[in-house]
Amino acid sequence: MHIHGLIEDNAALANLCTRLANSPFVAVDTEFMRENSYWPELCLIQIADENEAAAIDPMQPGIDLKPLLDLLTENEDVLKVFHAGGQDIEIVYNLTGKTPHPLFDTQIAAMALGQGEQIGYSNLVDSYLGIVVDKGARFTDWSRRPLDARQIDYAIADVTHLSKIFPRMLEKLKRTGRGLWLDEEMERLADPANYFNDPDEAWQRVRINSRKPEVLGRLKALARWRELEAQGKDLPRGRIVKDETIADLAANPPRKQSDLARVRGLSATWGGNDIGGRLMAALEDAKPMRGDELPARDDRRPGVGKDGALVADLLKLLLKIRAKEINVAARLLARSDDLEALAAGQRNGLAVLDGWRYEQFGRDALALVEGRLGFAVKGGKLKMTRTEEPAAAAADEEEAA
Repeated sequence: MHIHGLIEDNAALANLCTRLANSPFVAVDTEFMRENSYWPELCLIQIADENEAAAIDPMQPGIDLKPLLDLLTENEDVLKVFHAGGQDIEIVYNLTGKTPHPLFDTQIAAMALGQGEQIGYSNLVDSYLGIVVDKGARFTDWSRRPLDARQIDYAIADVTHLSKIFPRMLEKLKRTGRGLWLDEEMERLADPANYFNDPDEAWQRVRINSRKPEVLGRLKALARWRELEAQGKDLPRGRIVKDETIADLAANPPRKQSDLARVRGLSATWGGNDIGGRLMAALEDAKPMRGDELPARDDRRPGVGKDGALVADLLKLLLKIRAKEINVAARLLARSDDLEALAAGQRNGLAVLDGWRYEQFGRDALALVEGRLGFAVKGGKLKMTRTEEPAAAAADEEEAA
């Protein structure tokens, strides 16, 4: 494989992207900093196919990333390969309003191959290539220039390893017939809606004990205000106001701006400055939260109830057994909210009752809920046992009577 090192000029970048556009796939990674900003500061982009690899410096004055971004978001013929790529995809979305597509995430693929729910990159490299990843540059300040040769080599190695792992993983998926299992997960990861920071939804990040509509309405208004302040100033939201202070203000709103000077977690100057005034305006505009927005009690879907919760627990036990049997991550088979909905009587719109998930787990999950599957202990081990169809059992009882 040819390693180009650090690309800093537009001609070299354009030529690289022209060549990569003819590849069946590219492995992609980014280095960024976000400790001191709201928006991630993109510091380095690494890309490789089976023949060549390079790092691109997006901080170079005058660099035009359009050929690269077009390759990632517009070229449907090239598969984009990431590992745990959520934050990398978010960066591309922030730059373009689009996500890389089509894409493949090796961490998600590992779930279908029985390598756990969140296998780390280092463990993946060790598993497939027998290489111990150098972790020495993990805490590099990637925004500092110049980058030395060791840092660049470290960064490029991330995608050269990934470009070797992906074909092996793909072959294994084909051999086990599990490639189709991943289509829905990859499309979900590529959905642009996942990366849009909606200020009106920001309140859901803040933990608060109250479920009173007026308190949650104030929380929603304050979280929205903080999100907009953080975006406008390009500061982490916690630098504007911390979560616990937002929750306290929602539960115990000040009557006038001067009261802000006595709020724990705020500077005394907020009692009379502009940002304090904007906070108070947000509180004054707050309306009680609508009933359809209120969070469900105990983090369970409405209608599950105590008996349904017990059934959901049995479904989770069944899920654990089945995931172990077929050597797949349980989270790929079914999510907790789907199991709770199934226990509550819902049958439509559940992923677990559709396609391969139904074949591998959903059919038995439905049988358990409907009384056609049970658990038994045999030889000290928990096993699933088929029972009579409810209708047949009822007919036998009626005949005996």
